[in-house]
Amino acid sequence: MVTVFRLWFLTLLLFSPVALSELCNPQDKKVLLQIKKDFNNPYLLASWNPDTDCCQWYCVECHPKTHRITSLVILSSVPETNFSGQIPPSVGDLPYLETLEFHKLPKLTGPIQPTIAKLTKLKELYISWTNISGPVPDFLAQLTNLQFLDLSFNNLSGPIPSSLSRLPNLLSLRLDRNRLTGPIPDSFGSFKRPGPSIVLSHNQLSGPIPASLANIDPQRIDFSRNKLEGDASMLFGSNKTTQMVDVSRNLLAFDLSKVEFPSSLISLDLNHNKITGKIPVGLTAVDFLQGFNVSYNRLCGEIPQGGRLQKFEVDSYFHNKCLCGSPLPTCN
Repeated sequence: MVTVFRLWFLTLLLFSPVALSELCNPQDKKVLLQIKKDFNNPYLLASWNPDTDCCQWYCVECHPKTHRITSLVILSSVPETNFSGQIPPSVGDLPYLETLEFHKLPKLTGPIQPTIAKLTKLKELYISWTNISGPVPDFLAQLTNLQFLDLSFNNLSGPIPSSLSRLPNLLSLRLDRNRLTGPIPDSFGSFKRPGPSIVLSHNQLSGPIPASLANIDPQRIDFSRNKLEGDASMLFGSNKTTQMVDVSRNLLAFDLSKVEFPSSLISLDLNHNKITGKIPVGLTAVDFLQGFNVSYNRLCGEIPQGGRLQKFEVDSYFHNKCLCGSPLPTCN
């Protein structure tokens, strides 16, 4: 009889909404319900029932011991048409949040909510594939625990704030596929080494690449499809460990001949620029090169023989001034 009673009691604990709700911090639950209301009670948040434990709700994760909300990830595998509005101010009232994400929500509009600056424990902020607009806000520099900042595929405009370089723990910065203008901040050369991976492609950035970027050693750099001018050689160096560099489809003009490349390089894309000189022999020593494109430039001379340079197709080299040698036609 005692065993039966224990089983009944455990079953009651497991399935009782009242018992489960005790795990969820009441203030966190109140904030989440306000967020749901501000988004006009979308179907995506249908599981957010005030009679159940908010730690069990879809899109939400709680700390296993304190049961405070640590993650709010609102995304849709297909563009969510029922989810509309602006990021509500109440998101800033989840003080233990470490991850905040809004993804593939095309009717999410307005600016990046200023109250996000209150989330001092935030490590990951992803707002991507939405229709948010306005500037990349300066207040993001206050989130000093941030490791991943992804604001890609939105309608953000204006300059990139130089203050982002004050994020000491940043590992990855993505601002690609927006309408950002102006230069790459010179302050980006003062990121704590090795520096975050920086992806700024598909914007309207202009001016020179800052020489200060010689001071950092990010794993990935993608500045492609902008209006950048001048030199890009500071992105390279035999002492660096960078793996991927894409500065294609810009207005870059520098002599490639004397550039030293890191042996760690896996992918290099320089196509559609105004780069002159020869392909350096040193590239034959880059053993792990998987992607390579220098087409549509003003390069000249024989393609160095050896390494992986002959593994790439003709279209990695064509439309240059006078490049020759395998895989292009033999030099005269």
